[in-house]
Amino acid sequence: MAPIGVPSDKSLIVSFGEMLIDFVPTVSGVSLAEAPGFLKAPGGAPANVAIAVARLGGKASFVGKLGDDEFGHMLADILKKNGVSCDGILFDQGARTALAFVTLRADGEREFMFYRNPSADMLLKPEELNLDLIRSSKVFHYGSISLIVEPCRSAHLKAMEVAKQSGALLSYDPNLRLPLWPSAEEARKQILSIWDKADVIKVSDVELEFLTGSDKIDDETAMKLWHPNLTLLLVTLGEKGSRYYTKNFHGSVDAFHVNTVDTTGAGDSFVGALLCKIVEDSTILENESKLREVLKFANACGAITTTQKGAIPALPTEADALALIKGA
Repeated sequence: MAPIGVPSDKSLIVSFGEMLIDFVPTVSGVSLAEAPGFLKAPGGAPANVAIAVARLGGKASFVGKLGDDEFGHMLADILKKNGVSCDGILFDQGARTALAFVTLRADGEREFMFYRNPSADMLLKPEELNLDLIRSSKVFHYGSISLIVEPCRSAHLKAMEVAKQSGALLSYDPNLRLPLWPSAEEARKQILSIWDKADVIKVSDVELEFLTGSDKIDDETAMKLWHPNLTLLLVTLGEKGSRYYTKNFHGSVDAFHVNTVDTTGAGDSFVGALLCKIVEDSTILENESKLREVLKFANACGAITTTQKGAIPALPTEADALALIKGA
């Protein structure tokens, strides 16, 4: 019997890492100093993925630490309101919830300035983890921001190990945020330090260039990131769609063209859609035609997320994604 508060069936997607508040300028295409005002937008890639999963009808839980402050409780409430289980959340009385000020460039791309010195998410300790929750996951998803400092790094490694031992599929989206790392070299080293543990890895074109040191976005470059334990490697290319690589086949799937306002959360929406479909039917990882259909769906979810400011309000339902696919 599963412990109380832990879903007993093996359809749960657990997302591990940071949740924070993005302050997004009310006007695009200006610097932080020139911005006339800011809107609060809940964010943090692993939390976005959890909400993306729940909005698509999947079962999601978030594991991480928030500040015991108004922002931290606001974020926990947002998870709950969006149908994400909060059994893995802790509140730290000594540290604040992380904040990020985001500059929206005229093309919808972003730059970040972070306030974390240290923030609550960095202080999660291995002994504080809800191991029963992690053991009950079918998919365990994480990024790399939780690898930057101790004790969170040790908590991340422990959670990953427990999930793997329990038979979960490990999903990794490095979600590179260079300003948070001591140096580019350290970022590359630590991101790659857990590379061979993951079953599914998703990188953006920018992350592909960063991790390989190549300025080419092609199959040969992508295969430098392949490792023998990997089941699926994905490279997202923004408006150019996505590429996929498995042991037996590889290819690309076109993007959907929409009016892009803000790219925040598009990758998280893509990942959430993919993980939902893997939980429904794990054979998609071995069947190319099924995988292509799923990636088309994930591309549609990513595209819809760029059509509004802020990640969470823009995350689509299954009906939204199917309508975009049908109308394309």
